[in-house]
Amino acid sequence: MVERDEGGAAGGEVDRELGERERARPERPVDERAEALKERIYATFTGLAIVLVQQANVEHVSANRAALTLLVGIVAITAAGFVADVIAHLAVHAAFPDRTELGRMLRVSGTAIASAGVPLILLALAAFGVLELDGALRAASVVYLVTLGLIGFVAVRRTQVAWWKQLVALGALVALGLAVVLLQQLAHGH
Repeated sequence: MVERDEGGAAGGEVDRELGERERARPERPVDERAEALKERIYATFTGLAIVLVQQANVEHVSANRAALTLLVGIVAITAAGFVADVIAHLAVHAAFPDRTELGRMLRVSGTAIASAGVPLILLALAAFGVLELDGALRAASVVYLVTLGLIGFVAVRRTQVAWWKQLVALGALVALGLAVVLLQQLAHGH
């Protein structure tokens, strides 16, 4: 919230400009934000699995190949999320989504692509010889793990239950996340 400065004309102009910007950019509905976060979490787990598999086989992977594999994997999970939304809409509503709903679906699924931003930059640095590929893959996996940890931490903190219940919940989320990563590793033969 912007504090109001009643004393000066310049402060009033700034307040009006900020208010106009806030009205021009309405906040996304809670359900849409939840769906977008869910897509980003899916993509983060996918990206982490891709990076871990490549790190386990780093001697057989080039930096360019690692970056391309990650990019294709994240675009694929993003496209899968979008297609799943369209199919679910067709099945439930017996009609194609209208322009507004299609735009919402694109926004929601498109947030998944952002999960690969920093890891792709790290792999690009490896491709240009600034970083070793093993180090870039390790750093990318840390980025993914920290991202998942922060999302879980913020989610648990928002519950406003007793601290010890938050700690138990966060521990459970970490255990479940590790189980997902292990299952993904098993699926790739590692």
